[in-house]
Formats: sequence, C-alpha cells, structure tokens
Amino acid sequence: MSAEIIRNILVWAVPVLLAITVHEAAHGYVARHFGDPTAEQAGRISLDPFRHIDLVGTVIVPLLTFVSLNMAFGWAKPVPVNFSRLRNPKSDMLWVAAAGPLANLAMAVIWAAIYILLIARKVPQDYVSMALAGMYINGTLLFLNLLPIPPLDGGRIAFSLLPNRLAWKYARIEPFGFLVLLILLVVINRLGILWPLLNGFVSVLIKLFGR
Repeated sequence: MSAEIIRNILVWAVPVLLAITVHEAAHGYVARHFGDPTAEQAGRISLDPFRHIDLVGTVIVPLLTFVSLNMAFGWAKPVPVNFSRLRNPKSDMLWVAAAGPLANLAMAVIWAAIYILLIARKVPQDYVSMALAGMYINGTLLFLNLLPIPPLDGGRIAFSLLPNRLAWKYARIEPFGFLVLLILLVVINRLGILWPLLNGFVSVLIKLFGR
C-alpha cells in the first residue's frame, strides 16, 4: 500500500468514525427521549467510537470502498431499539429513524464551517481535505440512509408514514433489504449518480458560508 493511500485513509478515518458514531448515538438518544431505554442500558448512547465499531462495516468495508471507489463508506453496529417500548411505537419510529440522517446533516454543516475556517487560516492541505471528507461521508450516509428500503432509516420512516395495513406488508421486504441496497449501489455507481449528487450537496454547504 503506497504512502499516498495511507495518508488518504488517515484523512478519512476521523470523519468516518465521527459520522457513524454520532449517527448511531443519535438514534439511541431519541429512542430514550420517546421512552425506550434499551440503547442507554446497552451503553450505546455514547460518543466513544469503540462502542459502535463493527469489524466489517466500520473497518473492512470503508477500506475496500476507499481503495475501489476512492471514497469511504461504512456503518456501525446498529443501536438496539425496542420499538414496542416507545410511547407511540409507529409514530415515534419516524423520529428515532430520522435522528441518524439529521445528525449526519448537522455534522456536514459543521464540517463545512470548519472547511471555510481552515481555508481562511491557510492550514496544511491534509486538514482541509479532512473537512472536505467530513462533508462527503456525512452526505453519503444522509442520502443512502434515507432510501426507503428497510431496515435503512428511510425504510423505518416510510413504515411510520404508511397506513397500518400497507406498512406491515411493506415491512416484509426487510429480510431482503441489504441485498436490494447492494444491487442499488452497484446500479447507482454504474450510472454515475452519486458523485454529482454529493458534489452538488458539498457545493451548497460551502456556499452557505459565503464561499
């Protein structure tokens, strides 16, 4: 592995760990707010990344996607949520599910502010690249998690919004959700859709801070 690849991995490591850690902690925090203490009891409402690291999703997949696609993508161990313990399980599910993508959106905005600050201070390029990576990884997690495919957050949101009878029929596709996502990722990559979307997202974030 070349020195350049190692340097790029190190640049992406912090944004990736923060993105997935805050995403999962947000789910647990909102679940607790709506009455389910499962995540808290499991010690998962935490910003300690080691509590959320999954060997495959947090280490292996990001490395493979970075080497093959020049962009890191991954996931953490899902925060345990017992939806039946929520005060209003079906409606509260929407907020618990939306918490993760909203956390990614917030982090993307923060990274954009950091990026502008670093540019103004003329710091070494690696720090600027890290802020840029923060916007891209959070944008990726935001868009992909909002896809209406169970068990992704978008699937949970769709379940919450659908009428009861249709929602339970919709939930039956959950065992095949990751297979559907994998096929969709391949299609998106071949069509070249994701990068223009992310580039536009990052451009908008940067323009929000006047650059």
